[in-house]
Amino acid sequence: MVAKITGLRTYDIRFPTSRELDGSDAMNPAPDYSASYVVIDTDAGDGLEGHGFAFTIGRGNDVQTAAIQGLEFAVAGRPVQDTLDDLGGMWRELVHDSQLRWLGPEKGVVHMAIAAVVNALWDLKAKRAGKPLWQLLAELTPEQIIELVDFRYLSDALAPGEALEILRRAEPGRAARLAKLRDGGYPAYTTTPGWLGYSDEKLRRLCREAVEQGFRQLKLKVGADLTDDIRRMRIAREEVGPDIRIAVDANQRWDVGTAIDWVRELAPFDPWWVEEPTSPDDVLGHAAIAQAIAPVRVASGEHAANRVVFKQLLQANALSYLQLDVARVAGVNENVAILLLAAKFGVPVCPHAGGVGLCELVQHLAMFDFVAVSGSMDDRVIEYVDHLHEHFVDPVTLREGRYLAPSRPGFSAELRPGTLVDYAYPHGPVWTSIAEGTGA
Repeated sequence: MVAKITGLRTYDIRFPTSRELDGSDAMNPAPDYSASYVVIDTDAGDGLEGHGFAFTIGRGNDVQTAAIQGLEFAVAGRPVQDTLDDLGGMWRELVHDSQLRWLGPEKGVVHMAIAAVVNALWDLKAKRAGKPLWQLLAELTPEQIIELVDFRYLSDALAPGEALEILRRAEPGRAARLAKLRDGGYPAYTTTPGWLGYSDEKLRRLCREAVEQGFRQLKLKVGADLTDDIRRMRIAREEVGPDIRIAVDANQRWDVGTAIDWVRELAPFDPWWVEEPTSPDDVLGHAAIAQAIAPVRVASGEHAANRVVFKQLLQANALSYLQLDVARVAGVNENVAILLLAAKFGVPVCPHAGGVGLCELVQHLAMFDFVAVSGSMDDRVIEYVDHLHEHFVDPVTLREGRYLAPSRPGFSAELRPGTLVDYAYPHGPVWTSIAEGTGA
């Protein structure tokens, strides 16, 4: 009997983070970190499942979950091993389905649903291989990695032959970098101190604690009120001193002219980068800001819809740091394409991880990039937020401000069974207690 995928199970999981203002910023003042969660089942009899999710911030999670469930037709009934052996083909089939593509193309709710399913398939593949995803990817040959990528729309900036050469150049040092990664981990920066709703006293305490924990970079949310931002930047700089990098994140709050003026006002506090200074779709706006505020750098990408937008941001010299998101573009395959684009243009990748489960996932991509693509950790950091990791079976582990390489097979995406019950929306115990006015 050939083992087959039997179907998808979906869950609308939400955490009431808005109650403590965790995750708050200028554009999202009261987010409830949420996961449109999917489990891929098979009849293989080995007990292994594929887990994935799309990250949202509350309302709309039901729409996102329905979109994921709507992809069941594309995977149910497929032979497990044949599907996992050709995830490049599976990606192309999902992304280029003509009826689904009409809703994008290649952006928005459907694209994020594809990410959840594709990432769940990679989780299953890594579990069946008995390896963490970063290692599974890093051990692929350059030719196998190229097969994962759809070069349509990219070839004017990155041809398949160029991408293959990037991977072949990195091949000789893979073993040494893998050992270095396992020994010392990957550098992180923390957003934990910087949520916009926190008091000045909490900001001071969390800045001090970040430095004590070994972080050499932290990030503050900005963009709601300039006077407040100046005060908070002054506080942070007083607490951490001149040698710790402080990045700022506007979360798309400004138009181009406002962004330029605002960052110039913050410049005396030496911001390392300004993140998402304007609309994520405004490539030329990002480029204009980057030119005007130099030497302050621009970082962006967590809301870039697809690899084509990243291509244009790189072509326009609009970024100093590229912030890919593991669950907004269509999963692992598209992020491999983005990593190759960044390597071609020589732009460091500093992944976005502000949200439930994103730290768990994105560490795998950054570590794969170090071992098999860019070959470098120089000027690269993975975002870290100290929220909700306790809900995962394989949570991130940090030591002295560095991510330690996961060793458990899979993509670190699996939520604990109790979380799937307690935080199910709207009928899980956590949400019914809030509705009844008894929740904390």
